[in-house]
Amino acid sequence: MSLAPLPDAYRQAPFDEGCAPRRLLRLFSGKWVTMILHTLHLLGGASRPGALLRSIPGLSKKMMTQTLRELEEMGLVTREVHQVMPPVVEYRLTALGRKMVEPVEMLYRWGAEHAAVLDRVDAHVTRARKGAQGAV
Repeated sequence: MSLAPLPDAYRQAPFDEGCAPRRLLRLFSGKWVTMILHTLHLLGGASRPGALLRSIPGLSKKMMTQTLRELEEMGLVTREVHQVMPPVVEYRLTALGRKMVEPVEMLYRWGAEHAAVLDRVDAHVTRARKGAQGAV
């Protein structure tokens, strides 16, 4: 895979706090952000909280709620309360959220296609940590 060259603006100020790539990475730095966006996408763009929670192993209700609130503040999801008894809550990707799913899906596809590379990275980290523990 060959990478396209970066525009000159990114080469001139690669560490600028406000540069778009850095802002994108900051947005995706939360542990559950990409998983929730990816899962909402897989579930057709909308989900009730219980179904979302069951779809993501290891995600606690507290962290799901916190992350969904952050995504709502960013304008990536909306929280809809349907006025039925009992009330039904549903989270839905906004148009902006669907646009942000694009880079997330690119990362997920890359990860699926390059699982062996990720396995080698994990093995390297494990060896390095074991070596560091032995040196203490």
